[in-house]
Amino acid sequence: MTIQGIEDDLGWRLGVLFRAYLRAADAATAGIPGDHRGRQVLAVAAREEPRTQSALALRLGIDKTVLTYLLDALTEAGLVERHPDPGDRRNRRVVATALGRQYLAEADHRMALAEDHVLSSLGDDDRATLRSLLGTLAAGLNAADPVTDPCRMMMDIGANA
Repeated sequence: MTIQGIEDDLGWRLGVLFRAYLRAADAATAGIPGDHRGRQVLAVAAREEPRTQSALALRLGIDKTVLTYLLDALTEAGLVERHPDPGDRRNRRVVATALGRQYLAEADHRMALAEDHVLSSLGDDDRATLRSLLGTLAAGLNAADPVTDPCRMMMDIGANA
């Protein structure tokens, strides 16, 4: 494949898309401590069985220390609570509060609008195709090289930029 101009470069295309998505997602998650990660924690805490902090860190691929600070901020904001684990009282299970579920619902709505904005130049069929292809690529790449530490991954991306 011969690249005619920068617009033909996959990296340039992904970079433009990623920057637009991050700007839109930043606006959509404003008000939630930890922004995107805070929303992810809320989503797991609200929609899945309560998890211990360690299990939550593993599920989301967040460093345990980073997660502790994030949970402290979410707890202080009244969005999650930590309850003793009935199976091991040394552990705490993270549960979304009613306010946390409300924040999540509002953020989900804003994220849907943000995604609509980012994908606005595509029709419905193309949007579905793009999501499907991205899902296939992400699953294949993650299976070959699992992301266990997103913080490290972002540092690696920055070092190679």
